[in-house]
Amino acid sequence: MARENLPATVSSSTDVASTGKETDPQLQRGFDRRSLLKGLGVVGVAVSAGSLLIPEADAEPGHGGLARGDAAILRFLAAAEILETDLWQQYNELGGIQDSEVPGGSGSPAYTAAISQLDSDMAQYIHDNTEDEMTHEVFINAYLVSKGATPVDLDQFRTLPSSKASGAQQTGRLTNLMQLSVDTTWWTRYRSRTGNPDLGDTFPQAIPTLAVGQHTAIPRTDDDLTDSNFLQAIANTAGFHFATIEQGGSSLYPQLAQRVTSVEVLRIVLSIPGTAVDPVTGVSVTFPDLNSPPFGGEDFQTNLIMPEPTAFLSRSLPACSIIRPTATKGAAMGALAALTADGLFIGQSHAFFEFMHGLAADADNAKRGIS
Repeated sequence: MARENLPATVSSSTDVASTGKETDPQLQRGFDRRSLLKGLGVVGVAVSAGSLLIPEADAEPGHGGLARGDAAILRFLAAAEILETDLWQQYNELGGIQDSEVPGGSGSPAYTAAISQLDSDMAQYIHDNTEDEMTHEVFINAYLVSKGATPVDLDQFRTLPSSKASGAQQTGRLTNLMQLSVDTTWWTRYRSRTGNPDLGDTFPQAIPTLAVGQHTAIPRTDDDLTDSNFLQAIANTAGFHFATIEQGGSSLYPQLAQRVTSVEVLRIVLSIPGTAVDPVTGVSVTFPDLNSPPFGGEDFQTNLIMPEPTAFLSRSLPACSIIRPTATKGAAMGALAALTADGLFIGQSHAFFEFMHGLAADADNAKRGIS
């Protein structure tokens, strides 16, 4: 996944919002799976990623194939990179740089200007992240093929709608950026001097209202561009979502790396790593100035992007500045659960959730040193 880069907070009070609609049965199946994922239980599913591997995938490392666990980990990571490419392409089409490196879309000047309030180089950041994810998914799948394992293809699940705002391609999507519930506990987790999720600690949301309801991170139609305050809220939502996705990848890769058998696969896994009301849905989120009371101080100061030292491995050891979490148990299931909880897959099919669950279960079942 792409490099981590935490966005500065724009000093404005803005609100984006939630539908309040009842969840349809198909979607509820996806959300019901969250409890299953969080419990880390391996259950029978209709499609198992392991069952899709061709026989050579059982080969011992050094004999032209991959250990089954290594192949399972790479397949889950390939799927994650495909999903990331899909979401970053949507951001790039409207707010990034459209060129031959990242084709598709024609840009939304108003949205691009709003996200530039977060960082003047944000369009370049979006573009480069998109290109990174495209290369990651292509490389991992090509590597799987080179070792006799089946690559991952999610094209059958490209059923979600595109934004109707000018500048967006009209094509099937894998991810939904228009109904997000963004988890911002990464902020307080990385600023904490005592807590580590690997040791069972939990952390408060930096932007509590962003984790409640369904918020759009891209303009849904050109109507979303008319209110500058609401448009800035959309851009702010995107900025926090960028970091939510990227810091998640920063943990996922070292978590799964600890289960890898092949030194070559290990090298791959270690190397890629104000108030405005939504006029459509009517629910709000408030983006406070994190540099001012009741926030402020080193826990919230927006130009302090390096993680504070915290407990690592044992509370009896000295504090250490680290990526967190990195404990291996349920890493793939946890990543899938987090993406699902964010609302990134709202509207996806039951088959999609079954397929992704199979990939995650196989990755979490991988055992170091076992082919």
